[in-house]
Amino acid sequence: MSGSHLSVDRERCIGAGMCAMTAPALFDQDVDDGLVLLLHAEPPTTHRAAARMAAGVCPSAAITFHEPEAGHP
Repeated sequence: MSGSHLSVDRERCIGAGMCAMTAPALFDQDVDDGLVLLLHAEPPTTHRAAARMAAGVCPSAAITFHEPEAGHP
């Protein structure tokens, strides 16, 4: 993997919506069950801070943000 990558665990999601409020360009909520929908698994550089924050504020830890190691693209 060369860049940042997001993953979600819909089994863990409780539908709080913090991700969609924090990073609406990257996440949404399913209209049927309210669970997280990942819109962009590989966020552009301009959205990486929001991706990191969304993963941090998720109350059920359903979002994981993978970043490349320092010194790697």
